Amino acid sequence: MLRLAWKFLKFDKAKSIGVITAVVISIFLIGQQLSLLFFLMGLMGNLVGNAPVRDNEVWVIEKQTNNVNALNYIDQRLVQEIASLPTVSNTYPVIIAPAQATFLDGQTAGVTLVGAQAPTFIMGPLKSRLKEGSTTQLIQPYTVSAEFYSAKTWNTNLEMNKPIEINGKSAQVKLITQNAQAFGASLMYMDINNARYYSNISPSKVSIIVTTLHDKNTKNSTINQINTLFPNLKAWDPEKLRSSTIKEILISSNMGMSFGTLVVFAMISGFFIIGLTLYSSALDRIKDYGTLKAIGATKNYVNKLIIAQAFLYAIIGYIIAMILLYGFKMGVINSGLAIDISPTFALFLLLITLFISIGGSLFAVRKITKLEPASVF
Repeated sequence: MLRLAWKFLKFDKAKSIGVITAVVISIFLIGQQLSLLFFLMGLMGNLVGNAPVRDNEVWVIEKQTNNVNALNYIDQRLVQEIASLPTVSNTYPVIIAPAQATFLDGQTAGVTLVGAQAPTFIMGPLKSRLKEGSTTQLIQPYTVSAEFYSAKTWNTNLEMNKPIEINGKSAQVKLITQNAQAFGASLMYMDINNARYYSNISPSKVSIIVTTLHDKNTKNSTINQINTLFPNLKAWDPEKLRSSTIKEILISSNMGMSFGTLVVFAMISGFFIIGLTLYSSALDRIKDYGTLKAIGATKNYVNKLIIAQAFLYAIIGYIIAMILLYGFKMGVINSGLAIDISPTFALFLLLITLFISIGGSLFAVRKITKLEPASVF
């Protein structure tokens, strides 16, 4: 069946090239837009994603926000009050604050300061996202981290021990991260005392209280207890807070709608272009299909032959589209766009390809199904 379908493909090369091109363009656009969306979603929740989150952690923030990137300050005394709960092992105050970084070449940039207690640095960054230096170097006064991929955005060179200013106060880069970007201002990690110094936040205020539990199985009950005892606070499972952050940004920015619309239109256009091209190809070869029926081929056999052609179009187009996607991935990686084409994502794109191609072939199948063999003679 596939051998005969291949002969049909070679018979009309112009239409075959048209169908394959339509498949390639549709799948490349779908893969490109979705991979970019997933990358941006990762940035939205990177305050959580960069942290070495454990199963027994609960994050406590002010109740008015569901977005970890837009936090209000809470009272420092709550750190000790939450630590007194029987299920809690330790509590760690965290400072998240906006600031302005100024470089010696005169460039300025908006940054987000992330301050946590040394030497644990409960907010990270993860070891896998360190390019130069280590978090232990952030224990020193007036030391900060900087993101490798932010250097192009800042239009400056970035190296270890680089002197900079944060809110007009001297600092030094002692740690360079890689792929620890954020959605919006770049993240700069530091000791919590340095974060207070550079942001001018009162010692009586914190942004997040990271709480560790004796037993991870008490997480839900501890969250309910904190929410009940402290009505102005809200306790979160860190991953749920990350999901909530992404959802809120996607809705408020209409980003999800924009990317979703592009993907849907790529699917619809591919479906109809492929369908109409296969329909036109079937009309051109209607005598061939009629002859097959006249010499004894069943209706199902002819239908399977058309679907087999669509399957071959899908596989060829998918392979070319994936090569282009991997080329796109390698082309943008140096700019900090860490596009991830996982096996699951690749399988999803394959299923979309088969749906578009085989679904589009149903236009031709319907036409040929109604064909009477005698009508072609």
